[in-house]
Amino acid sequence: MLRRRGLALLLLTSTFFVPACADDPPEKEMQQAQSAIDAARVAGAGDYAHDELVAAEQALKNAHEAVGQRDYRLALTSAFDSRERAQTAQAQATDQKLVARGEASRTLTDVSTALAHAHASLQTAEATRPPRSLAAPRKVIRDLDRSVQEARAAFDEGEYVTTMKVLKDGNARLAGAERALEAPKAVPARRRH
Repeated sequence: MLRRRGLALLLLTSTFFVPACADDPPEKEMQQAQSAIDAARVAGAGDYAHDELVAAEQALKNAHEAVGQRDYRLALTSAFDSRERAQTAQAQATDQKLVARGEASRTLTDVSTALAHAHASLQTAEATRPPRSLAAPRKVIRDLDRSVQEARAAFDEGEYVTTMKVLKDGNARLAGAERALEAPKAVPARRRH
């Protein structure tokens, strides 16, 4: 009997509590959503889960607008939606960042290996060809030396998107320099007597 009264009292209290919550702005839930958005940004969602982060920010904006219109139920729903989307963005960013790290590492290794080969080819060509004929490949190699250093620094900072941007087309530029280095040197024309 006492148990039934307790259950009835609990049901009656919860019935009054739910509408009462709808009379107050969901400040706590909106703060939780903002914290989740901040955590997603720190995790790299801006780069790796952009769409989901934007959706979370929009849902929080909708919650603020609903509070302004005193529609606290809609504000609460939007705050929950925002928090959930931000948590999804954080999880996606974490996963995508690992994938990007692997790709950036492979690209950095590939370009570094190709660059070492280009340095060896340049050294060989310098022994047999005039310096002027090597100006263009030398410039490409020098520029890529700087790019690889910049990419390594970005990689060490966890900026994998930047690493990929810096190394973009690195192998293609090196291939062009290699072709120029492997081209046979021009044979001087014989003078006619």
